[in-house]
Formats: sequence, C-alpha cells, structure tokens
Amino acid sequence: MKTGISIATLSVTIANISLAMAQNMSYGADNWYRSGQVTVQPITFLTQFRTSVAGNIFIRNDLARSANGSASANRTASAPAIVVGHPMGAVKEQSSNLYATKMAEQGFVTISLDLPFWGSSEGVPMNTVSPDFYAEAFSAAVDYLGTQDFVDRERIGGLGICGSGSFVISAAKIDSRIKAIATSSMYDMGSVFRSGLRRTQTVEQRQAIVAAASQQRWAEVDGAEIAVMGGTPHVITGETDAIGREFYDYYRTSRGEFTPPTTTPNLTTHPTVASHTKFLNFYPFNDIDTISPRPMLFISGDQAHSREFSEDAYARAGWPKELVWVPGAGHVDLYDRVELIPFAKLAQFFQQNLAAS
Repeated sequence: MKTGISIATLSVTIANISLAMAQNMSYGADNWYRSGQVTVQPITFLTQFRTSVAGNIFIRNDLARSANGSASANRTASAPAIVVGHPMGAVKEQSSNLYATKMAEQGFVTISLDLPFWGSSEGVPMNTVSPDFYAEAFSAAVDYLGTQDFVDRERIGGLGICGSGSFVISAAKIDSRIKAIATSSMYDMGSVFRSGLRRTQTVEQRQAIVAAASQQRWAEVDGAEIAVMGGTPHVITGETDAIGREFYDYYRTSRGEFTPPTTTPNLTTHPTVASHTKFLNFYPFNDIDTISPRPMLFISGDQAHSREFSEDAYARAGWPKELVWVPGAGHVDLYDRVELIPFAKLAQFFQQNLAAS
C-alpha cells in the first residue's frame, strides 16, 4: 500500500526527533523542579468577570498550620505572598511553577496561575488574546491570597515572566494591593505586536496583519473553525531563525513541552488569529511611573532578544527601581536555567519590599 510519505518528509521527521532528544540542558535547566520543602495544591478562584482561573498554591512545609489545613488565626504569623505569571502562550507548568517553587522555599506563599483562555483556566475559545483578562487574573489571585488566614494581605507582590511581565505591570498600575513588582525576560506584548522586535515592522505590515485578522473574524462568523497563528514552530527547518530555534528548544522538547488536558499539542503556544490584534491596543508601559513609590525590579539576560523591553520599562518607571542584567543569558534561558536565574536577587527584593511593618 502506498504510504504517501516521502523520503524528504521522513528525513525532516527524524531530524526533529533528534533535536527533541538533544535539547540544551546546560546551566541547570530544570523546568520540572520539585522541592521537598514545599507543598503544592491546585486551586481555582474567580475574577471580577466571574470567570474561573486555575492555579497552584505553594506553601513551605514549616509554615504553621492547624490540623484542619488552615493556618493559625494569629495574623502576626501571616506570610508574604507572590503571584507568578507564565510566559505568553505557555501555561503555569512552564517556568512559573519553577519560580513559584523557588520563592516558596524562601518563605513566601506563592501562586502560579494559568492566564484566562490558556491551560486549565476558563475562556472560550482557548488561546484567545485578552490583555484586560490577563491583567485581571493577577488581581484575582491577590483577592484569593488576601482571603487566606496564613497570608498577610498587605504583603503581596507580583512576578511576571516574558509576556506576563507586561501583564503584571498592567495590573499593578490599577491595583495598589500589589506592593512590589518584578519581571523576568519581559516582553511588552503590545509593542512587539505593533512594531516588532527593534521596531522592524512597518505600518503597512501592521495593516496587513489587521486585515488578515479581520477577514478571519468574518470567516469564523460564517462558520469557519478557529484559526491560530504565531507561537513556537513545531519543526526546525533551514528557514527557522535563531529566535524560533530558541523557543523550539524549550517548548517542543522534553525540556519544557507540556500539553494541558484542555488542548492538543498542535495548538500549544499559538494565539488565535482573530484575537491577537487586541495586543495592538495594549500599552502597559504608559503611566508605569504611577506605580511609584512601589518598587520594581526588571531582570533580563544581556544577550536576550527581548532586552529592549526591560530597558524601556526601566527608563519609564519611577523610583525605586532596579534593572539587573544576567551575563551571557538569552531570553528563554531565564525560563528554567536555575544556574542563571537570579533567584537570590528575587528573594532579596521581595524580602526587603514585602517585609512586615
């Protein structure tokens, strides 16, 4: 029987299997890190839109708790807390669980969350772009933490990785309960969709993107299936650029690949065509200075293709603020390479700025 599989196709398949097996695990890449010092439990909580957000809560084992599982009613024993957001197109199991675990080891109660429309959080269709819903998820997590007896609601911070860096900033601008804000390998999702990296995208190219999204919206109104775009390539070819290869090494290999039960591997990381233009109206760094005097920490690899966004945010932010460069690190390196991610700096920042008064 004729299979229809060509030698060329078979060669590409074998090559990509080889790449998946040979992912770069240098500098202690450990996305799946688990700690014997920390207890993890799945949680859900509601946003102001009455949609459900899925997350994990991480609590260090020696945090005083009563026999029924709730903490002591003595508020003087309440702990500081941090909400951790995952990279754009990812889910909580990718990078944010790692950060949440490491911060929990330092005595913080932490939450890693699935942004709305991603992972196990509510939202239809899946993979929809909605910056307002994304920012609201951080505030909803603060709501949840503030109702826990073992958390001091006056000592809650936010940490965003990649695109969530821009979402936590967006949230913090209108939610003063987020007392300290840190970002790692931040992407300004508005700027990159409007202008591209290093402003290489023309207005004409942007208009073409809008036109395509608009036509896809008509198609879906008329009954077409939801279309997705962008995201991480599923195969490496001679045309794949360095950034695509960097993301592939994390998202398409055992180093960081994860498919939640709500979707399929071919849809992971890909936003929908008809919704991704919502980012064109997203300006997270406008009025970022109004977050002051709450402190901000920006962390980026000095070799990261995304470094321009941390530089821009730092330049616009009010004091106190700090920009930390990780020597030799690229963008995705700070997702999981524990020998490069400055967890000690993050712990120091939050310990200092979420200290009990």
